[in-house]
Amino acid sequence: MYRFCSLFFLVFFFQLSLAQTQKSPFQPLDVFDLEWVSDPQISPDGTQIVYRRSGFDIMKDNSRGNLWIINADGSSHRKLTSREVGESQACWSPSGDRIAFTSATDEGSEIYMYWVKTGQIAKLSQLEKSPGNLTWSPDGTQLAFTMFVSQKPPVVAEMPSKPKGAKWADAARITDRLKHEADGRGYMEPGFTHIFILPSEGGSARQLTSGDYDHNSNLSFSPDGKEIYFSANRVEDWEYRFRNSEIYKVNVDTKKITVLTTQDGPDYSPQVSPDGKTVAFLGYLDKVQDHQNIVLHLMNSDGSNRRIISSNLDESISNITWDDSGKGLYFMYDEKGNTKIGYITKGGNITKKVDNVGGTTIGRPYASGSYSVSKSGTLAFTQTRPEYPAELAVLQNKKEPQLITNLNADVLGQRQLGKVEEVWYKSTFDGRDIQGWIVKPPFYDDSKSYPLLVENHGGPILNYGDRFTAEIQLYAAAGYVVFYPNPRGSTSYGEKFGNLLKNNYPGQDYNDVMDGVDYLVQKGIADNNRLFVAGGSAGGIMTAWMIGKNNRFKAAAVVKPVMNWISKTLVADNYFYYADTRYPGQPWENFENYWKFSPISLVGNIETPTMVMVGMNDLRTPPSEAKQLYHALKLRKIETVLVEIPNSYHNIAGKPSNLISKVAHTLAWFKKYDK
Repeated sequence: MYRFCSLFFLVFFFQLSLAQTQKSPFQPLDVFDLEWVSDPQISPDGTQIVYRRSGFDIMKDNSRGNLWIINADGSSHRKLTSREVGESQACWSPSGDRIAFTSATDEGSEIYMYWVKTGQIAKLSQLEKSPGNLTWSPDGTQLAFTMFVSQKPPVVAEMPSKPKGAKWADAARITDRLKHEADGRGYMEPGFTHIFILPSEGGSARQLTSGDYDHNSNLSFSPDGKEIYFSANRVEDWEYRFRNSEIYKVNVDTKKITVLTTQDGPDYSPQVSPDGKTVAFLGYLDKVQDHQNIVLHLMNSDGSNRRIISSNLDESISNITWDDSGKGLYFMYDEKGNTKIGYITKGGNITKKVDNVGGTTIGRPYASGSYSVSKSGTLAFTQTRPEYPAELAVLQNKKEPQLITNLNADVLGQRQLGKVEEVWYKSTFDGRDIQGWIVKPPFYDDSKSYPLLVENHGGPILNYGDRFTAEIQLYAAAGYVVFYPNPRGSTSYGEKFGNLLKNNYPGQDYNDVMDGVDYLVQKGIADNNRLFVAGGSAGGIMTAWMIGKNNRFKAAAVVKPVMNWISKTLVADNYFYYADTRYPGQPWENFENYWKFSPISLVGNIETPTMVMVGMNDLRTPPSEAKQLYHALKLRKIETVLVEIPNSYHNIAGKPSNLISKVAHTLAWFKKYDK
């Protein structure tokens, strides 16, 4: 009897211990507990890093962020200030003794200063609008920034004065601008963004640029501090040459503006070399096509001797920074769904420094992230893997990168995430190699059968990759094998691959996705009788196209789609952008072609039960697009439901509760048809 009781209690406590230590799958409310690193800024001497620590507020249902500081070896991790309001745009003074940053106040965002030795802070500015692109002068005496300057709207009619105390309707809103609204922002207040300069000890801001042009770019001082280099579109007919921008410089004292480039296309992101003799910048000669690689140029500081130095890399370049010697530049690029930091010499020799940059797009695994570099070459950057969103990593002394934060150990340390696996397969259309990823459910058992959920990415000129994704992990936690591919048209596979959709979208990208489905079925990873498909934006277009082309899927979730290129092109906030890139000519000039590539043209073929979802304030793919699909399916008596997200622009997942709602509605709809 004694031996039986002992055995009983031993088994009991073992099971209790196992229950207490076994991890559970990722849960919807875990989204609110996630945190991530963004905009790491390393001190000039490489010893400290200030970064923005972001997360979600479960009570206010939004994201929030404060500045934190940490030693480069991971020690002394602490909040920069005691203020509990939004803080961002941290930048070190050239000597490393101060940190300028912007922060929210009751009147709006202002510029603040933090003294490193004392920990004291002070508000330097009193601005009418929020400052951006905060930049130190080389001697540390000035701060340059950009700020919006309002203008009055045009007046068409003079209204009579209303009687005292009368309550009339709001005045008419009048615009005569080509671009007058923006998704995520709504109606754009009339006015333009200009460059300002402010003493670093505080005082009055002085406007340096003028004219009815926007100057909303990064800023780069000449070494003597007398000139600021920037990009803008100050050309004649600039509204209609909206893809164009040029590099300029403005004299800080005289305000004289000099144009340095004249190429038709975007020239932007100027960075002056340490000796002031060379300007690096990004851009390309516009060939009016779906995708063109952004290449790295050098020119003399007077605009002469322009040349491209990144021809050896068949990928787009971003986020350039000179090294302290002026012999080369650091930059970011995407390659096969993974974001990297590289280094390029003036002669064009390229060395990869680190992989796995990103992790600031919490919902889905898009490219993102940033870095900074010290005078000695120590890199601080945001690192992500499928197991965690952006953490702070450091690369120094040519060793392996070291993670120095672990912001999500408290939540993800208790969760069993779905395993992410890379897959490659052949296109049946032209034999190209196509890359994708699958995420298996937690505690996956290869002896069991699982439903497959295809998640199509947006863009379409974007890429998914081996990065953390809350949405896809929630799908996996619900028991789905999730497949997310990078079909033709995706970035990070070279310019030719990204431009295969020119005047042909949707096209063979459909075949690429379906080839991936067939590959997974043949491998026994997916159950051919339990196929589901979802996607948002361009992914919503692809999803609608797929169910118009075949009836293999048990159910679909079409999120914020374009259904009719004719109506979308003339209604969306970027209505002027599509002609001659997506399709030749304007819709009235090429009606048949625009219609041929509109998913609504296939709606008569759809038999798949379809949930349609859209943000009610979406200006990029307006709700009228989603309603065209929903109404057509209702008229055809196909099982369908319309899910409208109140007060949401195109980025439905911008609020964490909406991210959860999007996933919850998709899973509920699919469960209904998973027999």
